[in-house]
Amino acid sequence: MTLSMKNSPTRKASGILVLYNQSEDVAHGEAQDLIAVQGVIACAQAVAEALAISHHVVQVPVTTTVEEALVPYPPDRWVVFNLCEGVNNRLFEEARSAWAIEAMGYRYTGNNGAALALSTNKGLAKQYLAAAGVPTPAWRVYRHPDEVGEEARSFPLLVKPIAEDASQGIGADAVVRDVAALRQRVAYIAERYRQAALAEAFVAGREFNVALWGELPEVLPLAEIDFSSAPDPLGRIVTFAAKWEADSAEYARTPVRCPAEVEEATAKRVRDVAQQAWRAIGCRGYARVDIRLDAAGTPYVIEVNCNPDISPDAGFSRAARAGGYSYQEMVEKMLTI
Repeated sequence: MTLSMKNSPTRKASGILVLYNQSEDVAHGEAQDLIAVQGVIACAQAVAEALAISHHVVQVPVTTTVEEALVPYPPDRWVVFNLCEGVNNRLFEEARSAWAIEAMGYRYTGNNGAALALSTNKGLAKQYLAAAGVPTPAWRVYRHPDEVGEEARSFPLLVKPIAEDASQGIGADAVVRDVAALRQRVAYIAERYRQAALAEAFVAGREFNVALWGELPEVLPLAEIDFSSAPDPLGRIVTFAAKWEADSAEYARTPVRCPAEVEEATAKRVRDVAQQAWRAIGCRGYARVDIRLDAAGTPYVIEVNCNPDISPDAGFSRAARAGGYSYQEMVEKMLTI
């Protein structure tokens, strides 16, 4: 389990280390992905300022390894507020960082390495979701475009890198309608992102972001992506531009409503499925589950995001505000869950 302040009440901490990655480049993908990778720097600043109201706080950037960054800070005297996602967007460094923090004996916030690794591997995560009976769109993993055969006929499909987050690798061409487009997208991901591609059945209905935290877990007010400005149903996705480029048309076309305007019966189904997904992945601390409804109103889990972005303007913080928490109250609570 995550080692939080409440787990060791007799241990007096010197303060809190806000640990985050400071990257100057990306190991793979598009140059624009650095915007998302460096977003954690501003997040760390906001978290540190909020915690400094009541605690002694030190910001600790990771430029090489977590082990090197933490050398000056004895684990029996410091709590780690873990925002580290790995340097230069290297694959699975977020999970490795959590494993290292725990192995070194620190109390820390958020998910453990196992949950982070599982949620990062989208194909494996879907296997766990399906095994637990959690609805998730049908999928297939392609490692090379030559693996795409004429049997791939269940279109449209949403195609994305198997081990990225923050909508990296998701653009307007991510939804494909035929075999040729699928091959082209798999080739792009294999060549640019140097990883396999996950192709899943595209669910064209409403999309909800569900923020959860705590041991039960508690579900914060639902948020919904407003796709009403996108006339083409296949264009209703959250691309990288929609998430990170505030001056883009995609960003303007995907506002978020929180709390979502949704009838209680539907909201309950969405919350229940999100909690099932939390348990299937083994989440701890806090997470966000992205869910889409099909035409019949069935909630399908698209992704489980362990340790999602908690910047003041990010989705999790928005849901916490809607739930009555100030930003300071939110980050303080994260020390105890």
